[in-house]
Amino acid sequence: MPANKPDYYAVLGVFRDASQEDIKRAYFEAAQRLHPDKNEAPGETELFLDVQQAYEVLSNPKRRNLYDATLPPEILDNSVVNHEVLFSRPNLVKTNEPQLVYALLEISPREDAKKIPAPPLNICLVLDRSTSMRGDKMDMVKATAIQLLRGLRPEDVLSVVAFSDRAEVIVSAGINPDKKKQENSIQMMQTSGGTEIYKGLKAGLDEIRRAWSSARVNHIILLTDGNTYGDEKQCLALAEEAAAQSIGISGMGIGHEWNDIFLDMLAGKTGGSSAYIAHPKDIQRLLVDKFNALVSVYADDVTLEFKEQAGVKINYAFRLQPEGGSLEMGPVMKLGAVLRDTPLHVMFEFIVEPSALNGNSLSLLNGSLKILIAARAVAIPPMRLHLSREVRAEPSADAPPIRVLSALARLTLYRMQERARAAADSGDFDSASRHLHSLATHLLSQGETSLAKTVLFEADNLEKMKNWSARGNQKNIKYGTRALLMGGVKEK
Repeated sequence: MPANKPDYYAVLGVFRDASQEDIKRAYFEAAQRLHPDKNEAPGETELFLDVQQAYEVLSNPKRRNLYDATLPPEILDNSVVNHEVLFSRPNLVKTNEPQLVYALLEISPREDAKKIPAPPLNICLVLDRSTSMRGDKMDMVKATAIQLLRGLRPEDVLSVVAFSDRAEVIVSAGINPDKKKQENSIQMMQTSGGTEIYKGLKAGLDEIRRAWSSARVNHIILLTDGNTYGDEKQCLALAEEAAAQSIGISGMGIGHEWNDIFLDMLAGKTGGSSAYIAHPKDIQRLLVDKFNALVSVYADDVTLEFKEQAGVKINYAFRLQPEGGSLEMGPVMKLGAVLRDTPLHVMFEFIVEPSALNGNSLSLLNGSLKILIAARAVAIPPMRLHLSREVRAEPSADAPPIRVLSALARLTLYRMQERARAAADSGDFDSASRHLHSLATHLLSQGETSLAKTVLFEADNLEKMKNWSARGNQKNIKYGTRALLMGGVKEK
């Protein structure tokens, strides 16, 4: 194959043994992202033409056979990332009971990652300006938005949308040298009305699409202090549209009135994250931290595609870092981003049924990882991911890797608060209180005294009052235990 001719399989993001159905689906996904009707950024038309040419060749069996004959041997080693999988047990055991096995997936940049320039940003701040945001919250939001605007690199794009029960574009997407006019527009924002997140998200997505490019990190940061009512399904459908174009969404909630479950679901559909801002004074720090994380993105979209194996179920999946969060389950999972200085770590919990343990080996997962790196003009071929374990009559005496044990110990704390919340939601407050007492004991043993006191207060409150307190402690516990996940994975 000539050196200047693109690898059509890499262009579509499929393996060389891909079925016609896989090729067709990959073409439609790529065409949706790159079609000239949606994207006018320089270079996108050429990429779209490459996608069309790849599909015309690979969708025709005769042309595909002729093309395959020109290809050099397939290189299975990925040139841009390292990946490693560590298991909680060296083997499965033949038994009549279901078994749990955990797999820790680690994806990190290769050593020469720093040679690849950081990609430009296309970020939209979608800011709640409803009546409840008046005062310190809105003042801090405006000051931080102006700070981010001043810190842009020449190649970056920042747009700002304000919403209440209607949405308004405060700063439109585009590389605009008139920063003073943009700052004045931000400073003039006033609070009024209710909270309708869909209107803000829709306007924000439209702005992102105006400057969308596969060579940029395209991301929406939503900041709100309240609940949205009646438009949750529309918001989630919008997040699915964003995910199809590799546009991330991250949500930040101020105070304790907002719906953290909804924001988790919204962000999870795109591989984004949610964050809790307890006090207005923390708005600046957390927004700036999020912005800096986007600046340091190496791979901005890692997607796992797989088919379920008979007798094996992924029961739970959680991203431990760079930003902790539950992952939406399904045959296509958005895992999140890989940062230059922080690998992507995901923990999977598998349930294995006895009926699956007939042979000497069991396939837990058979799929592929698709990785998008905005700074690379050349498409990256997918990576095969095959997870399997030996099946023996007796368990192995070998201890699990320290990294897996450490990650599981921290993740267990987070799941304790999940169980407490689920029990309380079902009306079983005694069980919820027991889960929190157990969580507090573990936190105290690890020196997390302040968080343990908050947990004990809520345990007693649930037992006596049959409800969570109105002090925001439920979110303090959730995001406090989530914050502990980073330390657990870094230990060696």
